[in-house]
Amino acid sequence: MAFVHIHGVRLHYEVLGEQGPWLALVSGGRRSGAEFRPLARNLAARGFRVLLHDRRNTGASDVLIEGDSGEESIWADDWAQLLRHLNAVPAFLGGGSSGARLAMLTSLRHPDLVRGLLLLRITGGAFTASRLPETYYGQFIRAAEQGGMPAVCETAFYQECIQANPANRDRLMAMAPGQFISVMRHWLAIFLQGPREPVLGMANDALQAIRIPTWLVPGNDQTHVSRHGREAAGLIPGCELFELPVLDEDVAALPFSAWAIHEETLATAMADFMRRVMDDGA
Repeated sequence: MAFVHIHGVRLHYEVLGEQGPWLALVSGGRRSGAEFRPLARNLAARGFRVLLHDRRNTGASDVLIEGDSGEESIWADDWAQLLRHLNAVPAFLGGGSSGARLAMLTSLRHPDLVRGLLLLRITGGAFTASRLPETYYGQFIRAAEQGGMPAVCETAFYQECIQANPANRDRLMAMAPGQFISVMRHWLAIFLQGPREPVLGMANDALQAIRIPTWLVPGNDQTHVSRHGREAAGLIPGCELFELPVLDEDVAALPFSAWAIHEETLATAMADFMRRVMDDGA
């Protein structure tokens, strides 16, 4: 396992592929970078170096519940610094679900580092706006209120973080519950800002401000409604829309593994897009 200290935390990362252009992929929700490992292997076999990492507070990376900025802004700046540390710039940035939103945000905060965007399963809509605040923040705030930091450590999510990085338990237990709650409420308030669709939390003018080559695949569940992906593609100048042969399903959220059957199709289309961008001199 490879680790590097970035902005006060130890981040876990891995690189698949030994040569070729860089592509950095970030998973959705609070899931670890391992979500994209099968796709990353496929792309590495096609001549790309693919960077996966666990964002702070996810996977095997350190938990650090602090920061005045929104959590996604912190993640974006960590990601940019990790790319610089690995001398992996300029890079293509890609992500699924909230990882797609993070890729867009990072490109706007650090435009000099980004060669192009590959966006999977855009997150947006009223259902999403009502579901994700509880998933990302509400359940942990309530655990701290009811049982303090021991209860936070016992949640399924933080159990995974502790199993992947046992020192995370000590870091969590060292926090005062009130401070944990305060930071989580602050991040929640920032998360709730902005529009609900087509991209949760991103204004249309932010999408229109993206000036780098972009490729987008809509999702197909209630959290990643295909219509929102198409609308987002229409707002990003020059965005290439790529649609898989899937229909929207009446479920809250499909795992990315539900697209495993389409991995070869995705990898081929992603590699073709990146090669076209490089051939155009971007």
